[in-house]
Amino acid sequence: MEYDFDTMDDFDFEGKTVLLRVDINSPVDPLSGELLDDTRMVLHSNTISELSNRGAKVVILAHQSRPGKSDFTTLKQHALSLSNIIGKDVQYVDSIFSSNALNVISNMVNGEIVLLENVRFFSEEMPKLSKEEQANSILVQKLYPLADYFVNDAFATAHRSQTSIIGFSQVLPSLAGRVMELELNSLFGILDNAQEPRVYVLGGIKADDSINVMANALRTNSADYILTTGLVANIFLVAKGVELQEYNLNFIKERGYVDYIDIAKELLDEFEDKIILPVDLAILENDSRVEYPVDEIPNLPIYDIGSKTIEIYKEKILLAKTLFANGPAGVFEKEGFNLGTEDLLNAIAQSNGFSIIGGGHLAAAASSMDLDDDVTHISSGGGASINLIAGEELPAVRALIDSAKTNNH
Repeated sequence: MEYDFDTMDDFDFEGKTVLLRVDINSPVDPLSGELLDDTRMVLHSNTISELSNRGAKVVILAHQSRPGKSDFTTLKQHALSLSNIIGKDVQYVDSIFSSNALNVISNMVNGEIVLLENVRFFSEEMPKLSKEEQANSILVQKLYPLADYFVNDAFATAHRSQTSIIGFSQVLPSLAGRVMELELNSLFGILDNAQEPRVYVLGGIKADDSINVMANALRTNSADYILTTGLVANIFLVAKGVELQEYNLNFIKERGYVDYIDIAKELLDEFEDKIILPVDLAILENDSRVEYPVDEIPNLPIYDIGSKTIEIYKEKILLAKTLFANGPAGVFEKEGFNLGTEDLLNAIAQSNGFSIIGGGHLAAAASSMDLDDDVTHISSGGGASINLIAGEELPAVRALIDSAKTNNH
């Protein structure tokens, strides 16, 4: 795929107003409402600081959670956290395109930073709209006349076709921020040099993402082996006819993944030699780890892959030339059930091949194990990275590429 896009090196920002889309979506304490982690804010702080230091008036667009969720809240605390991280005041504006917000933007001075309200408070952000509808939305039409450039640094949402991600690229010169640039260069670089055997390690609780990636990777012949863990493995074991008992079947149902059992059956029919399933599993029994062969699982929760499976998987990982891993192997936060996740991560770190870890929990686990320097690339975006690796075109990337074709520097 052609992936020429503009970056912050291609423009002069002195005195220019920049709309900057970041992903600072953060976990929130359900009791106090306080932010529990500032990792993503630290990640984007380089882009924000550089734009400010280069004389831009920086108008930040961001989201927190989604409607209906308990952590769907304002960005007031995010502004305070960003101010502390950057060492410069980040002004919070409690609206997105009200007359007050537009007035604040119009009166900004060079280097100033403003954070607008949660863009998902705006009703046209989340629905699936056409590119034309996004460009003509109130959000875009109100803000773009005040801006010179749109900078997209939100790699973690690059797979979403949402108004604040796509809409501005049609009406403003658009470029990648530093996080987006690093992610795309790293991932495209690894893809361009993908050597066989190519091994995917797919697990975690978001089984739909992993199974969609698996299907794409197998059908485009870009995977030699898929090692299944977590809920993904359980779905495939059920699809194969293994009796995982009522408790674990109900868990698949509760997560809304019953339909994926049929998808798993189809994939097994077509690619059984490439899809590797666990031979044993670790069960939570009397608050301890107890391992059973897959055909002897009691009616108790599955919390990890078993030791025999770990050894089989490590062998495949150590022979791989290209590795992609997404999602932990089990409930790694619980003592005794971190074995699968940590052993597989250590094997990935020891591998001589190119290795990519998708974002989310697996990336956090790798960082907590100090493996950042032993993995080729740890992505900041799980869904975005696995979609890109699977050959899906990311809407945000397409928007940047299209904009680069028409930009006049």
